[in-house]
Amino acid sequence: MNVFIVYCHPSKTSFTYEILQSFMRGLHDAGHKTMLSDLYEMDFRTDLTEEEYLRETHYRADLPLCDDVIAEQKKLEAADAVVFVYPVFWTEAPAKLVGWFDRVWSCGFAYADCNMKTLDKALFLACAGKTLQSLEETGNKQAMETVMLGDRINQRAKEKSMVFFDGITHYDEEQSARMKPLHLETAYKLGIEF
Repeated sequence: MNVFIVYCHPSKTSFTYEILQSFMRGLHDAGHKTMLSDLYEMDFRTDLTEEEYLRETHYRADLPLCDDVIAEQKKLEAADAVVFVYPVFWTEAPAKLVGWFDRVWSCGFAYADCNMKTLDKALFLACAGKTLQSLEETGNKQAMETVMLGDRINQRAKEKSMVFFDGITHYDEEQSARMKPLHLETAYKLGIEF
């Protein structure tokens, strides 16, 4: 399977980066091929220009797209599955990933006479400082699933799921030390079983 991974974290020393590496090892060990867009490393521009805004709000799929957007769309077209790996910031993905969706999910590609192919799978790997119990109790988990799985993926993939790697925070290093190995093992298994 060809797997396109969109990674969004500003630090290569982060737990999110460790999750990415563990997941990719699992994919490679299972024989999958991967393409990676590291949005920070690419310095992916996330703000819409006025031209992009007007193109999208007036549903003008006939107007040109920027080269960086076309490149990301080509990666999606070459993939069987897409995986998003990122930290949770204020019950949302980082602004850079939100901006990726704003620009790449363009009119004529992802909506309004869309020509985006339906992917076999879409997976979100979200790293959170809060515990899963806390995210569920506050409704934040459901809110994130609604946005990512319901709105951003919707019918764009046959299978879609979201996995939270919770409880990793500098506020509780002891808890983080207990949770990290379990989470990294889970990420590897997700890659193997993908």
